[in-house]
Amino acid sequence: MAQALAAGRRALPAAATPHLRNRRRLFWPFTLPALALYVVFLVGPALATVVLGFTRWSGAGPVTFVGLEQYGRLLGSESFRDAFVNTLGYIVVGGTGTFVFAFLFTMVLRGMRASKTVRAILFFPNIVAPVALGMFFGFVFTYNPGRQGLANFLLESFGLPAARFLRPENVTWVVMGALMWASAGFYITIMMAAVDRIPPYLYEDAELCGASPWQQFRAVTLPLTWDVVGIAGVLWTIGAVKIFEMVFVLAGPGTYSPPSRTWTLAVYVYDRSFGTQGTPEYGTACACAVVMIVLVTVLVTALRRVMRRERLEY
Repeated sequence: MAQALAAGRRALPAAATPHLRNRRRLFWPFTLPALALYVVFLVGPALATVVLGFTRWSGAGPVTFVGLEQYGRLLGSESFRDAFVNTLGYIVVGGTGTFVFAFLFTMVLRGMRASKTVRAILFFPNIVAPVALGMFFGFVFTYNPGRQGLANFLLESFGLPAARFLRPENVTWVVMGALMWASAGFYITIMMAAVDRIPPYLYEDAELCGASPWQQFRAVTLPLTWDVVGIAGVLWTIGAVKIFEMVFVLAGPGTYSPPSRTWTLAVYVYDRSFGTQGTPEYGTACACAVVMIVLVTVLVTALRRVMRRERLEY
């Protein structure tokens, strides 16, 4: 009897019910429109970018195939090297600082009564447009003859000399600090959502064993939120490669490209596509865009491999 029931259960999926057959018939009619939009607006432009990266084209006239010449020009371009190094700095240094802030606030907010209110306040800068944030920090850090920003006003109030924060050699650090301040709330919210899932009795057991807040974070919070930390790292990497608006606003006058030593890869693509100096170089811009795609792919793959751990059940 048991064998007959087991055989019946195995045979049940093969005999599809009318409801299941209707669902299968509706699958492609509902899927094809979304798939078509995905191909037209994402896959198609991505493939076109890869192809144009092997050409020389100014946006009008003939398209000349040049092979790997555009990538050779990138390697020989000082502005591209500056953009590449600055982008890596935003990814590594900015990401490290952001996650340090997120971890510290996670340790503090876990036992706080008004943690949800504080979490909402910290998240607020993340909903402000990067252009608006750039304008705000421009007013804070500006220094011109006869006009100074809030930062220099405070420095001079304490008897310290004014600093030119927005000079080309300093802009990258200003933008990095601004991004860390604006983005930390987003990652704090993600981390706290993961912490809220951890059973309270684990922290109670740790406290009974005499564990300090740092030991609780290292032995309880971090291992049980490791998968969320990995996802947050991927999100930061993808976002850092695309940094554009705040650099453009803080490092330049907002009407043309800023000094090349402040560029990121996204600003480099913009300058080669829409820069006011000379003829647009869409082939070079597309080659740089391909480098951005490869960089994201390599870093995300490496990050996922480094952070791969056995999933903990609780």
